[in-house]
Amino acid sequence: MSTEKSFIDYVTGQMKTAGEITARKMFGEYAVYLDGKVIALVCDNQLFVKPTAAGRAFIGDPTEAPPYSGAKPHFLIDEQLDDQEWLAELARLTADALPTPKPKKSKK
Repeated sequence: MSTEKSFIDYVTGQMKTAGEITARKMFGEYAVYLDGKVIALVCDNQLFVKPTAAGRAFIGDPTEAPPYSGAKPHFLIDEQLDDQEWLAELARLTADALPTPKPKKSKK
């Protein structure tokens, strides 16, 4: 089962106050970006946020699960999806804890 477009639109809409939120379709699922950093994956209509110490402290006792077979566990966000302020804050904390992406090398 792949993620429905309406679900990814809902998730990104819930995070919109965190900054520039975008989503990119990858392998039938989505990567969610905040200001150019991948902060989460959306797989099978479920939100999986990259695990960080700041995110763990904010959530308290997060549910963890791999977004796809063979992946490392991420924070599975379920009940808090409807809390726009909470989700935007988690997105900001996660992005702040992640390194800035390396610039892509130009092809010669």
